[in-house]
Amino acid sequence: MPEHVHKDHGVSALPSGQPARRLAWAISLTTLILAGEIVGGIWTGSLALLSDAAHVFMDVFALTLSLGALLLARRPADERRTFGWHRAEVFAALINGVTLIAVAAFIFVEGVGRLLEPAPVKGVGLLVFAAAGLVGNAAVALLLRRHVGADINIRGAFLHVIGDALASAAVIVGAVIVIFTGWYVVDPLLALAIGGLLLWGAGRLVRDALRILFEGTPPGVRPRDVARALAAVEGVTAVHDLHVWALCSHITNLSAHLVVCEGGGDAVRRAAEDALAAEFKINHTTLQLEEEPCSTGSNDVFCENLGH
Repeated sequence: MPEHVHKDHGVSALPSGQPARRLAWAISLTTLILAGEIVGGIWTGSLALLSDAAHVFMDVFALTLSLGALLLARRPADERRTFGWHRAEVFAALINGVTLIAVAAFIFVEGVGRLLEPAPVKGVGLLVFAAAGLVGNAAVALLLRRHVGADINIRGAFLHVIGDALASAAVIVGAVIVIFTGWYVVDPLLALAIGGLLLWGAGRLVRDALRILFEGTPPGVRPRDVARALAAVEGVTAVHDLHVWALCSHITNLSAHLVVCEGGGDAVRRAAEDALAAEFKINHTTLQLEEEPCSTGSNDVFCENLGH
């Protein structure tokens, strides 16, 4: 009694327009910060502030890319793309991560250069512009913070903004030290520390994006645990051909073959779906019901000792 049933509680749903509106506001604010830091860097003669302006430019790029990905994800599925455009957010997150690595490399190069040849700057002016940049980045971070946990793409943009806020804070500290001590070398030292933090965040972002692109198992989900939960459903005697993967950061897919007792059908399937939703938050499932195991199982490792 083979029965193939598909359940979809997530792929067709469009994301809320609120993240897109917040990203649009964030782009506007970040563009103002960019203009201010360029003017301030030229006026004060601060290479650190101009370097931070380059970082802010990358923020504008990242935020614009994120907004574009969100708008693409809202487009409905069609005959050519039956899952829609949800993967667009993952590609955007990957690009954001790579650009973060590039920004970190730029900071390392500039930091070493300033260690070798410290340059005097207008400390008071530097302090004013850096403080304005920090306030602006804090406002952008607050706009995005609410949606960070649910969307890897917005998390990428958020990391860009946090990195720039750290850079602004470092410039503020450097400006204060320069004003009171004239010790110019503190600026590149702080820049190198910021570069290290950015590199760490970028590495995690790229890792998470690549896991989704290569259809890896989502974090926190163990296929053997999922198989045991399915096998524990009354009427299920075995599980095989189990696959779990992420379509994007907020949609997890599952397909599996369930060997069921004679007469098992919709009731068993619904119980299995409820178990997956309750224990693993997996709502997009494709379950094939069989009274005898089919001969095409390629993932039978998850069948071992799972029967009642």
